Amino acid sequence: MICQECKERPATLHFTQVINGEKTTVHLCERCAQEKGESFMNEGSGAFSFNDLLAGLLNFDSALQQVKSNTSPPGSILQCEVCKMTYQQFVKVGQFGCAHCYETFREQLTPILKRLHTGNIEHGGKLPKRIGGSLHIKKQVQELKGELQSLVANEEFEQAAKIRDQIRSLEKNYQDGEGNEG
Repeated sequence: MICQECKERPATLHFTQVINGEKTTVHLCERCAQEKGESFMNEGSGAFSFNDLLAGLLNFDSALQQVKSNTSPPGSILQCEVCKMTYQQFVKVGQFGCAHCYETFREQLTPILKRLHTGNIEHGGKLPKRIGGSLHIKKQVQELKGELQSLVANEEFEQAAKIRDQIRSLEKNYQDGEGNEG
């Protein structure tokens, strides 16, 4: 697919916007997307940019923000030690200056992540439910096999036998589960 803006380079970015049930899709190359920025999707629509949306999420609870600002010493500004970005700059720009910012602004991010991820603050990965269980069992068996090797090397045979039995049980459950899926 060719870029809709320059009509020369291949489109690598695809934006889809739905407003009042009306879907608009735009296909752009990287250069045109950078030149046009977020304003491309917003021309004439009166909509707001992604950064505006993120800034709204970051300020979703002004009471919470006031409580946090009151707990810090007067006159102190929360700032990343590495890149010197402040939390207010992050809210305005919508992206961090460096990897250390995640740790610096952890307290401010926790309620935001909870809200975005339905109460979760840790990413557990994306797995389809139908194969998630089997992958979990495989990973558990791998970990147990590593532990088993360590126990055998240390001549802890009684504990190693228990781990071996655990592995066999998990492998049997896994095989039984696969037979029922087809």
